[in-house]
Amino acid sequence: MTFTLPARLPGLIKLPAVPEFHLPGLLKAMNQRLPQWPHAVSLCLALNTAARLGVLPEETRSLCEGRTLLVAVEDGGTEALFTCRNGLFQPLWQKVPADVCFRGELHAYLKLLTRQEDPDTLFFNRQLSIEGDTELGLAIKNLLDAIDWPPPALAGFIERLQGFRP
Repeated sequence: MTFTLPARLPGLIKLPAVPEFHLPGLLKAMNQRLPQWPHAVSLCLALNTAARLGVLPEETRSLCEGRTLLVAVEDGGTEALFTCRNGLFQPLWQKVPADVCFRGELHAYLKLLTRQEDPDTLFFNRQLSIEGDTELGLAIKNLLDAIDWPPPALAGFIERLQGFRP
């Protein structure tokens, strides 16, 4: 099997459209009975990697410093509770009240991450919501929205994959 990418990458990688879908209720019921810390560990790993690659603005980490954040995937029945200490995102192992909470279904987060839907539209249409310290939530949303996609670090990584042959 060979993995190939186009000869030149345009400024924006075209991804397939994310359809509106809902995860099965059984998955939500099962996930709600499982520990939630693995989701927080995964999210913190991704955020810290993005920070190291220069994708995540320093301002985002500064805003989150000492604050408790929760990202909930409603249709998946999962939550990631974490904080930022000394510039590093860290999972929280015990349930504590969050300063700000982002809630939405998986398809809305995917549309946000792939830039297929404007964040303001997702929030206006109530596909994503911010609870708690909405000023902090809006500031984080605006900083994340300002990230150029694909970031130069990601574009470079994808270009290096062009020569990869499994």
